[in-house]
Amino acid sequence: MNKMRLAVLAFSAVAVFGLAGWKLAASPAEEMQTFATAFLDSLSDEQKAVAVMPYDSPKRVGWHFIPKKERKGLMLEQMSDSQRTAALRLLRAALSEAGYSKANRIMLLEEVLNEMEAGKGTWERNPQRYYVTLFGDVAKAQSDNETPWGLSFEGHHLSLNFVCRGGKLVDSTPQFMATNPAIVKNETSVTLGKGTAVLNQEEQLAFKLVNALDGKQLKVARISEEAPAEIRFAGEPQPKVGEPEGIAYAGLNPDQQALLRDVIAQYVNVAPEEVAKERTEQIQADGWENVHFAWAGALEPGIGHYYRIRGKRFLIEFVNTQADPAGNPANHIHCVYRDLSGDFDLPAAP
Repeated sequence: MNKMRLAVLAFSAVAVFGLAGWKLAASPAEEMQTFATAFLDSLSDEQKAVAVMPYDSPKRVGWHFIPKKERKGLMLEQMSDSQRTAALRLLRAALSEAGYSKANRIMLLEEVLNEMEAGKGTWERNPQRYYVTLFGDVAKAQSDNETPWGLSFEGHHLSLNFVCRGGKLVDSTPQFMATNPAIVKNETSVTLGKGTAVLNQEEQLAFKLVNALDGKQLKVARISEEAPAEIRFAGEPQPKVGEPEGIAYAGLNPDQQALLRDVIAQYVNVAPEEVAKERTEQIQADGWENVHFAWAGALEPGIGHYYRIRGKRFLIEFVNTQADPAGNPANHIHCVYRDLSGDFDLPAAP
């Protein structure tokens, strides 16, 4: 438990300082560049050999959120306290305040899982078992607007991927976040206590929307009585979507449309303000009329449910079907935001 407590201190420190104004008066990409350079300068040659990979490495587009024995990159646990703080400052620069708070608490949920499983689960539950990978030459990118570089921050229930070029954050997907338990229903002796629900708004706002639909609307929006077991395209570099399903934005009344925009905002606003604004402007430019909302499964919590929101150039998926370690049903969320014009700053799937 000691190493978990050390992790908590590191996460909390970055969260506090991030709120206090560590972010610089610069673009998100410039902030990331500053903190990526500081992180690299803190590493030994041996650590750099693990943490840095070529930009064109196939591992750049290899992502997943399931527990794994090994992942690409340098694990937080393999860093000193100062290196770990530098790594988390880099992550903080890549996200909004709200986004970093969610990521921080997702990592700390590993403590909760460890306690619920009494340390006897199949996988090690450790808030420091998250990996940082830099792709490309960060120093060269600073002076060459055509040179891209990438960042991956990944572990159990978290996969955040970024590409910067020419002083801009040009892609920030796949953006995957998940929670187990979705709601901490028992008392704990660790950092996150009973009642913690990290992705609560992503779930509750969607329930509010689907339950605001009348019978005719629900018949269009509900694509299945049963929720799928998982989001689609998990671990795939690009989603291969078909035609939109569910109810179109134009088929909603103004209050329902506002709720749909609120759900989308939970995903859009994980990114820094400048990027979140670009995401929103892209949706508006493509036309809200091209946004569809689809639901599957139960219309109340505690029973498997799923939704997807599809625009011309974005896809959101959310699923909650699995039980938590205590056996509470549908208390394990997976959700993702993807760029249908191409994740990882690559062309979209044909």
